[in-house]
Amino acid sequence: MLNLPFPVRDANLQGGADNLGDLPEWDLSDLYSSEDAPELGRDLEWLEKECAAFAFDYEGKLADLDASGLLDCVLRNEKINSVAGRVMSFAGLRYYQLTTDADRAKFLSDCQEKITNFTTPLVFFTLELNRIDDDALKARFAENADLARYEPVFRRIRAMKPYQLSDELEKFLHDLGVVGDAWERLFDETIAGLTFTVDGEELNIEGTLNLLTEQDRSKREAASRELARVFADNIKTFARVHNTQAKEKEIIDRWREMPSAQMGRHLSNDVEPEVVEALREAVVAAYPKLSHRYYELKRKWLGLDKMQVWDRNAPLPMEDTRIVNWVEAEKTVMDAYNAFDPRMGEIAAPFFSKGWIDAGVKPGKAPGAFAHPTVTDVHPYVMLNYLGKPRDVMTLAHELGHGVHQVLAADQGEMLSSTPLTLAETASVFGEMLTFRAMLDKAETPEQRKVLLAGKVEDMINTVVRQIAFYDFECKLHAARREGELTPDDINALWMSVQAESLGPAFEFMDGYETFWAYIPHFVHSPFYVYAYAFGDGLVNALYSVYAEGGEGFEDKYFDMLKAGGSKHHKDLLAPFGLDASDPRFWDKGLSMISGFIDELEAMEA
Repeated sequence: MLNLPFPVRDANLQGGADNLGDLPEWDLSDLYSSEDAPELGRDLEWLEKECAAFAFDYEGKLADLDASGLLDCVLRNEKINSVAGRVMSFAGLRYYQLTTDADRAKFLSDCQEKITNFTTPLVFFTLELNRIDDDALKARFAENADLARYEPVFRRIRAMKPYQLSDELEKFLHDLGVVGDAWERLFDETIAGLTFTVDGEELNIEGTLNLLTEQDRSKREAASRELARVFADNIKTFARVHNTQAKEKEIIDRWREMPSAQMGRHLSNDVEPEVVEALREAVVAAYPKLSHRYYELKRKWLGLDKMQVWDRNAPLPMEDTRIVNWVEAEKTVMDAYNAFDPRMGEIAAPFFSKGWIDAGVKPGKAPGAFAHPTVTDVHPYVMLNYLGKPRDVMTLAHELGHGVHQVLAADQGEMLSSTPLTLAETASVFGEMLTFRAMLDKAETPEQRKVLLAGKVEDMINTVVRQIAFYDFECKLHAARREGELTPDDINALWMSVQAESLGPAFEFMDGYETFWAYIPHFVHSPFYVYAYAFGDGLVNALYSVYAEGGEGFEDKYFDMLKAGGSKHHKDLLAPFGLDASDPRFWDKGLSMISGFIDELEAMEA
């Protein structure tokens, strides 16, 4: 996710957030000491030579390798991935720290181009793997257990077999990838360069979006209208980026004969289209009992005839607006993690003490939050834009969960550690739930319990309902782009077509809200990524139900699940818990947890 360049409200200095304490910053030296580090130069030199040597040794020969030879080939490919991943992690993380710095942007671009050029000769690897006969490959797995460990990787690669192009075209598309990356960078740098003036104060997008959770309604309205004004001023650029990216995807999908725009994402997520459709249908059917019902409650709490978009994430009137400093945030999350299992706390602790978190809001820093796994022989890095809101504490719990998951999965190695997006949210959402439950248990009054429950419901609606609405918007966007160029008004209309349906009758929509699709980075960076959030939330809700019911040995099963990384299909990962995501009732189980929280909130009003 991403952000900016000018005197912005620094979390340590101004804007009512001067009591956050000492916020940690990244120490990237575990990757490289600097962009001029001799180790980095040596790694780039090694990559160039090894990629050429790999192609010389194996191109045209994969089908003739015995099991031992194929294993050696896989291990060499994995080493190349690891070294390239280290270089790109360092370049990318430096860029996210200051996206407006021309030197950092150039360094990232140069690294990307070099690695793209070095690895173009390796395109044959997956293409030739897909041409090996199924029975011949099974025989090699049977012969060598170390090779058989990589079967899940081969299975996911071979899922693309029906959509594979000629070797020459695949190499062409590989080389062309840097052009698509340039459009992503145009989006990032445009977002990073936006300035917003609210009540005389100049802010970046992160600081402006943060005002939408202010207690003062006039402040929320001013921020919303300023967002709409700035988005409108830049809407042609955003529309051009979306048109170009969607058209590029349509061309590639057409050449590959993909059955849908979403299919590529489903394949990379190692999930069946019918499972995603079952999730979508379950969530859309639940809109009335989830978002519609909750926002009607919130409308009454706020004393409004109709809610506006700036009321969606407003705090409740009785909500404590105090700032949570960094020390308290760390203790809250760590206590929750340790209470679940001390092993989780032990894994999480170094993030706070060793420069693995970059927490403060700074000029030019990317907005949002993420956990970057880097490579399996280093460690993840977590980025936050911490402003001391209770939701920021939950974001810390969320991203730290990602970090724990990535640490545990690292033993699988470079090719097996990475989980599909649908499973990547498991530990993060579970970490949030642990932190939320710990805070709920400590609530001293009914009002405190109401505020916590309402906040959790809103987070879950944002994760499930809002993300499925985003998914529907993307489905409509890509379908419409196949029919021709889309004007900004066309895209605006698609956006509004999903908003009323998902949010419900409690809302009115101000003029200008139709442009709010423009700042969502997932639409540009990872088309159809968004349903993974809803998948992860539903999965964790079902998992937590098993935990709450006292499932025997849950903690050990949970750690085994995280340690598996990407080595198992979702069906195999969930089986020890008695769960199955292909069963439509699975999603109802997860959604019923959200509905149950709303039941409790309604009962408080009786």
